[in-house]
Amino acid sequence: MPAAKSIDQAIVEFCHFARANGLVVGVQESLDSLRAAEAIGITEPERFKFALRAVMCSSKRDWDLFEDIFDDYWRDQARNRRLKHGHETTKSFLEISSPLNGGSLPLIGQSDTAPVEGEGKAVLGATAHDRLKRTDFSQLTHTDLVELERISARLLEQMSLRLSRRPKTIAAQGKINLRRTIRHGLSRGGDLIELHFRGRKLQQLKLVVVLDVSGSMNPYSIFFVRFAYALQKYFKRVDTFLFSTQLTEITSMLRARHLRDALKSLAGHAAGWSGGTKIGDSLHELNLRHGRRLFSRDTVFMVLSDGWDTGDPEMLKAELSDIKRRVRKLIWLNPLLGMDDYEPITRGMSAALPYIDVFAPAHNLESLLNLETQLRMV
Repeated sequence: MPAAKSIDQAIVEFCHFARANGLVVGVQESLDSLRAAEAIGITEPERFKFALRAVMCSSKRDWDLFEDIFDDYWRDQARNRRLKHGHETTKSFLEISSPLNGGSLPLIGQSDTAPVEGEGKAVLGATAHDRLKRTDFSQLTHTDLVELERISARLLEQMSLRLSRRPKTIAAQGKINLRRTIRHGLSRGGDLIELHFRGRKLQQLKLVVVLDVSGSMNPYSIFFVRFAYALQKYFKRVDTFLFSTQLTEITSMLRARHLRDALKSLAGHAAGWSGGTKIGDSLHELNLRHGRRLFSRDTVFMVLSDGWDTGDPEMLKAELSDIKRRVRKLIWLNPLLGMDDYEPITRGMSAALPYIDVFAPAHNLESLLNLETQLRMV
């Protein structure tokens, strides 16, 4: 039987897990969590849960996130305990054998892996999450799919919130703003210590997403829809289209207040799901009907497709060339890039490559989250 884990260690590891999943939990919050547990005890799970929630949450968003994070972590610990004992247990998953001071928490959080050295990040309870984040969407079982949908909703929202809070600064270039320089200097006794420059305010960008929902993209489409929905918190405006052999706009559906409402609307929408693929024809329709309204130098254009195209590659070239000329950046996300031996040699992908600024994989949740770096550079 593995050695019992100290209560202190279990609580600290939960704090690491909470931070890894979106809560702002630092050293002070970890210490406060230990003090809270010592003050109220942990024999009553609900009281313990509310005490940690009070320490770790400072907004309604944090409060809502905490529920899933707490349940995910401790549910994994309960499951591990049952597996190791080979039977269901009637005892509380927060059962203790002695008071907090020097006590132990038998088998709580006792997963099959040890904590990662160096960073102190807990993998207890997070092991399954890490595996799911790296699993190709097309390889997920039904059980994994349900769990990953919950994880992805939380992590994609966190990514979008981080992006929306990025500092918007103006580089120190161009003409000196003499009035601001003098005014700032007078407030410091008349010394012109710091020069201020004229510059244009940074504009928040717009995003146009075209999502391939043909048969070959079926395992990936729902997560791409989630991705587009999450990015609405970062971009000034997000316009989203589905395509297979024809183009369908779903922008209004994705502006629903809750993702579940948006997905419910999409479920009953005829958009050519699992059909063939004519990328060039769909982009031609987009250019013709919406190009003037959507495309400008503050637009990021994003295609999510594996590049399998039954249409004319010359039309695809022409449409992408026109779009590339009018937008700030053209990003193409291809789930097949996650395969070690993949080469973009299909007619459609070969035709598109010369016009793409960022060509990146999008086969699992981790690859979608990694796009945060590219979006920060736009």
